[in-house]
Amino acid sequence: MNQISRNPTPLPAEELNRLHAFWRACNYLAAGMIYLQDNPLLRESLKPEHIKRRLLGHWGASPALAFAYTHLNRLIVQDDLNAIFLAGPGHGAPGVLAPVYLEGTYAEIYPNKGEDVEGLRLFFKEFSFPGGIGSHCTPETPGSIHEGGELGYSIAHAFGAAFDNPDLLVAVMVGDGEAETGPLATAWHSNKFLNPIRDGAVLPILNLNGYKINNPTLLARISHEELQQLFQGYGWTPHFVEGDDPMTLHQTMAATLEACVAEIRSIQRLARASGIPERPRWPMIVLRTPKGWTGPKQVDGHKVEGYWRAHQVPLARVREDPAHLQLLEDWLRSYRPEELFDANGRLVPELRALAPRGKRRMSANPHANGGLLRRALRLPDFRAYRVEVAAPGASEVENTQPLGEFLRDILRQNPDNFRVFGPDETTSNRLSAVYQASKKTWLADQLPEDADGGELAADGRVMEMLSEHTLEGWLEGYLLTGRHGFFSTYEAFVHVIDSMFNQHAKWLSIAEQIPWRAPVSSLNLLITSTVWRQDHNGFTHQDPGFLDLVVNKSPSVTRIYLPPDANCLLSVADHCLRSSNDVNVIVCDKQSHLQYLDMDAAIRHCTKGIGIWDWASNDQGSEPDVVLASCGDVPTQEALAAVCLLREHFPALKIRFVNVVDLYRLTPASEHPHGLSDRDFDSLFTLDKPIIFNFHGYPWLIHRLAYRRSNHRNLHVRGYKEKGNINTPLELAIRNEIDRFSLAIDVINRVPGLLVAGAHVKEKLRELQIECRNYAYAHGVDQPEQAGWTWPQAKH
Repeated sequence: MNQISRNPTPLPAEELNRLHAFWRACNYLAAGMIYLQDNPLLRESLKPEHIKRRLLGHWGASPALAFAYTHLNRLIVQDDLNAIFLAGPGHGAPGVLAPVYLEGTYAEIYPNKGEDVEGLRLFFKEFSFPGGIGSHCTPETPGSIHEGGELGYSIAHAFGAAFDNPDLLVAVMVGDGEAETGPLATAWHSNKFLNPIRDGAVLPILNLNGYKINNPTLLARISHEELQQLFQGYGWTPHFVEGDDPMTLHQTMAATLEACVAEIRSIQRLARASGIPERPRWPMIVLRTPKGWTGPKQVDGHKVEGYWRAHQVPLARVREDPAHLQLLEDWLRSYRPEELFDANGRLVPELRALAPRGKRRMSANPHANGGLLRRALRLPDFRAYRVEVAAPGASEVENTQPLGEFLRDILRQNPDNFRVFGPDETTSNRLSAVYQASKKTWLADQLPEDADGGELAADGRVMEMLSEHTLEGWLEGYLLTGRHGFFSTYEAFVHVIDSMFNQHAKWLSIAEQIPWRAPVSSLNLLITSTVWRQDHNGFTHQDPGFLDLVVNKSPSVTRIYLPPDANCLLSVADHCLRSSNDVNVIVCDKQSHLQYLDMDAAIRHCTKGIGIWDWASNDQGSEPDVVLASCGDVPTQEALAAVCLLREHFPALKIRFVNVVDLYRLTPASEHPHGLSDRDFDSLFTLDKPIIFNFHGYPWLIHRLAYRRSNHRNLHVRGYKEKGNINTPLELAIRNEIDRFSLAIDVINRVPGLLVAGAHVKEKLRELQIECRNYAYAHGVDQPEQAGWTWPQAKH
């Protein structure tokens, strides 16, 4: 055990007994949630009808969670701490819901679950019950910003909550099963990014209960010395609380928590007094307790407490087996509920007095309902960063570079409320202007050469680490506690956070249905370095499928934008940064691309989300022969080039050109709040004319969104078809048939009257494709006349 300065027995006997009694009450409630639907305080002998028919929930981690929560409450009261609690162990809700109920917050938010016998009965019954709440710390749980359903993100969420919250202590319980995940392993390095001057503190409590579902855990089966060295290597100072005797561990935990909080305050006080934000070795706690602590020790001759059998429901056949029913009653009565609750079913006054009051309760702390603290961003006028567009399609700009300048000035105007996140790709993604306002946060060692281009600073606000998991976790924790952020990443690697996106989108979807949850800032995700510009990385970096995942989630929270140029990107980004309770996915490549719309036109186009580009159409006043549509920067360029080819060879052909920025405009209004009405869709795409749709991603996604539309039978989508390698941009487009030649051929094939008459043109276009591919293989680049293509009318 670490030798730290502390009183080994800080708890007088009377306080020790009260603390233990409060914890007993927590454990009673945790077990009651799993089993009971009636007779909540055992005022009569337990009967089968008092037991739920389906026993769901997890007992194993709950006692240790309640133990940590109870001791944190003691210090909150003693030292007036501003603290929140994150529960990392999966299905750990009983160990958190119990103290939340006992400190009164649950009944305040859900009055029908009042602090009386009937309220407690309903509280028990709703747990893991249809129409009730889940076994994780879901959005319905007061004080929760971390559900813990998918393991690995608790530490990252905790640090996100602590950034720019100088007075906040974020206590986070980490399960030893959770500690085996990759995201959790990288997140320990977050201590290199926490500034003791401007940020709060994170206190991890690693609970080693030894087992997962039915396997031992790795960290519980290495020596004390190896475990200590592991966390010292991560840069922490570990303090150990180990044993199974509750009264001894209460004393040890109280002393250790006091010492850790004293360490944290000392670190912060010294840094804030000196103004020097050096990286300290923050304290952490390793809490080694039996799995299923205080539960049944053996069932049917098999070890339960301290073994994997305590993980979920220790007694499974309670309704059918009288012996198990008696074991359950004996277990529940071992907590002596008659001593803990008064005649009305309320926690007795001397135990109620142990809980913090008002907003100091971790279940009522406004940081855990961050929308209450959210301040709108101070945003500069995005129009000031416009790209001048004298004529459509005449000039090229790196689309994301003006966005970097916009983000730079947002950082300047919001010095404690906004951060930019990206996995070592901020410069690569052409957002390096942000460094003019703020460097990269870095509290690890620096070398002299870092002064020349390293862009590192302890007080930086650009968060870079080569772990998309950790970055996403930081951002989510930052948003859920009331702040704003922006995340950019390569399209090929956004899949690393597929599951994290899933979890956050589900959290927001539920939170929107909970009246007391205030809206939080949207998660804004820029996907760049896209599939169509992977000429050097090749096939493994060609995957636009994140969009397919996004549309699986609730339409109430998901938004997808594919701006075709820089001005549209600026307009979309401004909108997204003003929004709340959404996940905004923006797809826009970082390379140089043609610019089409001046700022006023871009604003109008993005406001509509979809529209006809008159300057690229020649069907004014009549029905078109064909609709050419595009969504995405490269597909838009190729579709416009196809228009030019078709006009050159078929001057009388009536072409309508439609561009889509807001992908959800394609879906019916009944399916998504951004959906286009059927009449508006039919006006744009006609009732019976062929539609050639050039799309950034996998083509079937467009069919999925538009399958109910009147003219879907004539909708022909071109997109990425899993064909690629080390290709030039045009060659890659040709291989996947989104290129100008393939599109023009498709029109010839589908417009009545052109299939035969256009045969010679089709032959010529195929020959041009062959020439382009041969040129690429011979020279390593695309033909200059194709690569340098511009919209012809712009030259006049």
